[in-house]
Amino acid sequence: MTDAVSSGGTPPRPPGPELRASDADRERVAEVLRDALAEGRLDMEEFEERLDATYKARTYGELAPITRDLPVGQVAVPKVDMLKRPEPDGSWASRIVGGEGSSTWAVAVMSGFQRRGRWTVPRRFNCFAFWGGGELDLREANFADGEVEINCVAIMGGVQVIVPPGVEVVVRGIGIMGGFDHREQGVPGEPGAPRVVVTGFAFWGGVGVERKPTRAERQRLREERRQQRLDRREAARELRESVRDVRDAHRRMIGGHHDMMRGRRRRGED
Repeated sequence: MTDAVSSGGTPPRPPGPELRASDADRERVAEVLRDALAEGRLDMEEFEERLDATYKARTYGELAPITRDLPVGQVAVPKVDMLKRPEPDGSWASRIVGGEGSSTWAVAVMSGFQRRGRWTVPRRFNCFAFWGGGELDLREANFADGEVEINCVAIMGGVQVIVPPGVEVVVRGIGIMGGFDHREQGVPGEPGAPRVVVTGFAFWGGVGVERKPTRAERQRLREERRQQRLDRREAARELRESVRDVRDAHRRMIGGHHDMMRGRRRRGED
């Protein structure tokens, strides 16, 4: 058998770099960049440029060059598992996975940070925002433990924590000329759901806590609304047909009555 390798040509490029990257892959690269910023390997301008490129990347080939010159900066193409494994069932028990968490801290200094999608919330997550802002979206996340702590420090900045329905929220932060959002506190959690404790300090800044439906729940609600619209249209169509049938029957009845009266007049004339 002859191919590019046996004939002395260039071997075909492996398909790995063309594989699509996930949100978790982008978060791993972003974590490397944050470590490099904290260690002084990157200045703020380089960090922001590379972070922007990270969140825009769609494939492993686009992610790999971003951290190639940094320690532990190689983005490995994942091995393809040919075994069919059961998918998580979406229950709370399946989302409390243990471990250390895929990301443990975030910093925004005159910039921003974001954690969203399928990531693992550690037992304690620390974040700092100074003249900047951040978003921690837990709706699709897994949890390292049944109780996790989100410690937020916001100095003239803000952090938004988004939790899914069913999660219990406890807010223990302190605000000075700033504040923590307590609106979601006191809502009972579902059995087996994790508990999210929001702590920290806000000075001329704020930490918001908001409860939003998950992507699957939004899709279910959209599908319900779409089905309701279809049902209303079908009911309106059936009503129009029913009215038309009644109207046609009424016209036939009037027509028959007129025919009967004309027949009587003719017999009277005869």
